[in-house]
Amino acid sequence: MRFLFVGDSMTIGRAGDFTWRYRMWRHLESVLPGGYAIVGPRTALYEATDDAATSHAYGAPDFPADARRHLAGWGEGWLHMAPLVGETVAATGADVLLISLGLIDLGFYTNSDQTAENVRAFLAAARAANPRVRAVLLPVIPNVRAEYDAPFAAECARFNELLAKTVADQDSAASPLLLATVPESYDIHADTYDGTHPGPTGEHKLAAAFADAMHQAWGLGGPYRDSPAAAAAR
Repeated sequence: MRFLFVGDSMTIGRAGDFTWRYRMWRHLESVLPGGYAIVGPRTALYEATDDAATSHAYGAPDFPADARRHLAGWGEGWLHMAPLVGETVAATGADVLLISLGLIDLGFYTNSDQTAENVRAFLAAARAANPRVRAVLLPVIPNVRAEYDAPFAAECARFNELLAKTVADQDSAASPLLLATVPESYDIHADTYDGTHPGPTGEHKLAAAFADAMHQAWGLGGPYRDSPAAAAAR
């Protein structure tokens, strides 16, 4: 299995972060040792002082270089990834996409209908590169802005409805799609460091959302066992 992480700032992480990608790597090591690879054209974290992905200062020194690969970017969404995913899947041989996108689109670039169109373009491009590609898609987790901006909150809710419909309509036996479930316990005030980006407990919960979806629907790997409560110790 060749896993490709696709995401925005919540996935790339910033200098000093562990990232939920690290939590997922630890999970994959425990349930699929020697039976998977993490692929992607990028490895860096976002560095605020450069306003660019120039850092390799991960919070976990045991995160190996080849497991840091991804297709994620600070400020990038479905709009940006749809034109890139086909060439990335073709070049890396990715066959399982773990996708967390949408918040930045709705916040700055596109409305819910336009964002859903970009989801469909993304999936079409990925499947053109690999007709048997699988994908797990995480709904948008509304951030702190949604607490005071009612139109934005409504767009997040509407997009999640459109995303669920897209996954249901386009799921196939040849190229399965899964809609992950945001953990009920996910709290943007406790599980993020700024109301948007995950801290250690949030990283664990995001990794668990993907891991549990794959295990429950596809029998892939196993249930996520790394405790979010233990995150503070790492």
